[in-house]
Amino acid sequence: MSPEDRVVPGLLDEGLERERPQGRRVRITLGAWLRLFSAGGGLFLFVFALQIIKTGARAVVPLLENLDIAGPTNSLGFGWLAAYLALSGSPVAAIGTTLLAGGVFNEREAFAVIGGSRLGASFIVLAVGYVMYLSRRRSPDGLAIGVVALLTTFTTQGPAVALGLLSLHYGWLDWIQFTPPAGMLDWIDAVYGGPVDFLDDALPSALVFATGAAVLLGSFALFDRALPQLDAGSPGFERALRRLDSKWLMFGMGCAVTAMTLSVSISLTLLVPLSLKGYLRREQVIPYVMGANITTFIDTLAGALVLGGAAAFTVVLTEMVAVGLVSGAVLLLAYGPYSRAVLWTAGRATHSQRNLGVFLAVIVAVPLGLLVV
Repeated sequence: MSPEDRVVPGLLDEGLERERPQGRRVRITLGAWLRLFSAGGGLFLFVFALQIIKTGARAVVPLLENLDIAGPTNSLGFGWLAAYLALSGSPVAAIGTTLLAGGVFNEREAFAVIGGSRLGASFIVLAVGYVMYLSRRRSPDGLAIGVVALLTTFTTQGPAVALGLLSLHYGWLDWIQFTPPAGMLDWIDAVYGGPVDFLDDALPSALVFATGAAVLLGSFALFDRALPQLDAGSPGFERALRRLDSKWLMFGMGCAVTAMTLSVSISLTLLVPLSLKGYLRREQVIPYVMGANITTFIDTLAGALVLGGAAAFTVVLTEMVAVGLVSGAVLLLAYGPYSRAVLWTAGRATHSQRNLGVFLAVIVAVPLGLLVV
């Protein structure tokens, strides 16, 4: 046997071991890039879907504007129901500031419309969770996440509306003025404006809305596939939970994600796949929603100067400060009993179809009662 034919087993094994990890690293890197691409594409389509839905929802706006609304109570119910119909709070908040500029609403009425838009904006989380529940491909956890998001919003936004109305009465924040930088709100229109306008011109409003709903579900499915599954009890699952156990970290994440996307509909709906994949527990959703409900007003705050001037800016700023103070007080002083109460109520609401039906009836009946009272 020639020297070239001699093989040292140890060296051969070492060579094979050196080659195998390289192949695995290439496959892992490729898979990571594909997941990143899928997540980015899903998020892009998600924003696109919400823009389409907003445009299609304009068909119902003239009907709502012709309602005889007087006082903060009626205005709160108006904003709440309108956000349900639009599956988004931002266009409803814009209506409130526009009607303030046009003299239809006073400051307290416009404030109540904007507050109501936040109460109804979280409904999209429950809607998406319900669609996934009907598909029989998931557990009812998606419904529970939606109910937790709604309950967190209701129990913080309600006191915030009362605090904000008091602030407007005494003018506590009238001295604060701000001019947003030019082009701050143009990036969404620059990317999505052309395609949305094309659909708006080519289709009736009802079909535009239906198209947006279909794109929304498709983008959600794409984003869902981009997330690797974490099995309960696995090391990856435990590491993920340990990193997100801090209520302040989740609060900051809710603030940051919503500030970057300028949409509470996006940031809150993303909770459904993250929870179903095992990244989040129900209790971690509560501080996230609190943070999201504060920074969701950034686009409305900037747009208020264009739509309604200084008065509208003060109204939106008052809403942000009031929600921030209420959420901060809960996190600092009563988070334990508060979170247990929210989770218990959510558990009861999703315990059976009958309980869920009662919950849905109540959250529709309350704003209807406010509107007609």
